[in-house]
Amino acid sequence: MATRILLADDHTVIRQGLRALLEKYPQFDVVGEAEDGRKAMELVEKLKPDVVIMDISMPYLNGIDATRKIVNSVAGTKVIALSMHSGRRFVVEMLKAGAAGYILKECLFDTLLEAIQTVLKGGIFLGPKVEGEVIQDYIKCISPGYSQKEATLTPREREVLQLLAEGNSTKQIALHLHVSGKTIESSRRHIMEKLQIHSIAELTKYAVREGITPLEP
Repeated sequence: MATRILLADDHTVIRQGLRALLEKYPQFDVVGEAEDGRKAMELVEKLKPDVVIMDISMPYLNGIDATRKIVNSVAGTKVIALSMHSGRRFVVEMLKAGAAGYILKECLFDTLLEAIQTVLKGGIFLGPKVEGEVIQDYIKCISPGYSQKEATLTPREREVLQLLAEGNSTKQIALHLHVSGKTIESSRRHIMEKLQIHSIAELTKYAVREGITPLEP
């Protein structure tokens, strides 16, 4: 049977290009496309693809948090990050979220094919420029005196932060997440307290720096 693939990227030309390349191979069946992380999550639950090729910087729900939700809710679906970001934080957070592979958009198409084959066999695939970032993070974590002091946001707080950083009002966020406005206001206060940040502008800078929301609107 053909491998069922879902493409998640906020750039239409990227999705169309990947679809055109993948559909040249009879062993692949592109079953759907998503322009943001929330749509990707909905389509995965509906279509149950074997593999999701996931961008990181997407509106409404970024690829890291979308991957975490997919891995926790849909058994058997493998996620491969295909991103322009090679920074250690992006790579490590994506792998922590449950991605089975991480490659860069600058890679050759053959690298993506190899990644798909590897994750379908139960392996982990890291692109050539990505392996070094993971090794550096491992070395840092086992170094004497290292301690993780950064505030950790819950998945829901990360969702709220992304929507805030993208300019949504309290009412709009409440509608997106199906909760009350008071719940969103409470979440915003907790986020600011955890991060010791006191303005929406600084929250936005933090969200961009951490890869929670894309640079472009």
